[in-house]
Parts: sequence; C-alpha cells; structure tokens
Amino acid sequence: MSVDPHWSVYILRCRDGSLYTGIAKDVPARVSQHNQGRGAAYTRTRLPVRLLYQEDNLTHSEALVREAVIKKMPRGKKKEIIQKGSPAGGLKRRIKLDNRLV
Repeated sequence: MSVDPHWSVYILRCRDGSLYTGIAKDVPARVSQHNQGRGAAYTRTRLPVRLLYQEDNLTHSEALVREAVIKKMPRGKKKEIIQKGSPAGGLKRRIKLDNRLV
C-alpha cells in the first residue's frame, strides 16, 4: 500500500463568523465547492466562506486525525493556530488574504 501525502486540512470562516474545518486534496477547488453550495451541509446556510488556514502534505489518515483534533479545540485555540500559523508537528501553510498573512 502506498502512502499519499497530498492531503490538506483547512479552516474556513463562514458568513456568520463560525469556523469550519475539513480535509481535501485540492483545497481551492473544495472552497469553491463550499461557496457554490455543494460543500458540507454546515456551510450551505452560512455562505460565503473564506479560507483562513491550511496544513499541507499530510496522508489521508494524518489529515483525518488532524481534522478531528482541530474540531475538538475551543474557538480561541483555533483562532490562535490561524494567527500563528504553527500547528502541532510543524506542518503548515500560511494563507495570504487581502495582502496580509492570517
């Protein structure tokens, strides 16, 4: 069995200010799906969504575990990793939005 380290974990901000965490191989395409109302049921009534954070180069299993860890975090901790861009394990990608890093 081969390991495919091409998965990412991402955090979105919804229109109502809530945060949504998910996994995908192609995050920009997945965010587009969310914004077209074809993403998760949670985001469909909270459009538009905006990508705030992304961790790359994970296997599918690693992405699922990291997603579960982030989903269990209190909102303050999620905001902290978004701002710092420093998840556990050092796997990170800071996203540039509106000419500033978040």
